[in-house]
Amino acid sequence: MGFFDKLKAGLEKTRKSFTEKIEQLVIGYATIDDEFLDDLEAVLLSADVGVSTTAKLMTEIRSGIKSKEINYPEDLKPFLQAKISVMLLREPQVEQDIHEPPVVMLIVGVNGVGKTTTIGKLASYYHEAGKKVLIAAGDTFRAAAIDQLEIWGQRTNTEVIKHAEGSDPAAVAFDAVQAAKARRADIVIIDTAGRLHTKSNLMEELKKINRVIAKEIPDAPHETLLVLDATTGQNAINQAKLFGDAVKLSGVVLTKLDGTAKGGVVIAIKNELNLPVKWVGVGEGVNDLRPFDPAEFAAALFADK
Repeated sequence: MGFFDKLKAGLEKTRKSFTEKIEQLVIGYATIDDEFLDDLEAVLLSADVGVSTTAKLMTEIRSGIKSKEINYPEDLKPFLQAKISVMLLREPQVEQDIHEPPVVMLIVGVNGVGKTTTIGKLASYYHEAGKKVLIAAGDTFRAAAIDQLEIWGQRTNTEVIKHAEGSDPAAVAFDAVQAAKARRADIVIIDTAGRLHTKSNLMEELKKINRVIAKEIPDAPHETLLVLDATTGQNAINQAKLFGDAVKLSGVVLTKLDGTAKGGVVIAIKNELNLPVKWVGVGEGVNDLRPFDPAEFAAALFADK
């Protein structure tokens, strides 16, 4: 199964709660009236698109009706697909091509979202692309995180820089960046702890890691990616806001898109937080994490069964 087919399959539950309900609306109404628009608004909200994003899309739809882009209910699906695709677009990729190696990627997120697995899959992706990658086991407070990363390191032929459990995460990051420079690595991916219940400590820890990295490489980290679990829906937005207070985020990795009815959160993340989704995970396989393509996502969301 190709990645688009996996994405399409992963969005099946979202499609049922979103596009199939829109199709039912289209069949149920001969014309577009206020009742139709009210029902459409309820469908958007049920797919975890979010209140402000729903309001924005409804404004676009009303403008489309006024400008005669939408004349009949059946015009709605292609109109929405085009608008969502545009809404998800981000600035052209600039991060990895303009920096001298090593490119430093800081990975943040709460425990349980698939952060460790994401790091392993990122390492695999770049390794397959011919890049030399180092992983820093910076979540030193969870022993399993270090062990998991070592397994991924073996699986992807990637060196893992680690300290003992309970060590200073910033010291691990410092050693990893130094090692990456000495060994001429292209990319260093740094794991971090995900303990939101100690929010102030976590913020200080992340800030310290950033300071330590910047001393070695002034413009690093070049990427700070927040890993979010798609199945949490609007709660993912709250997590993004909390982490955004601690560190400047450059984008989102959305995991577990397969099997959730809350895929609309992709649209909410971009619209409400102005954070691009840069990577998306649609399965357990090592190749099931891929760069996010807005047009592909919109096409898969509105695809026929």
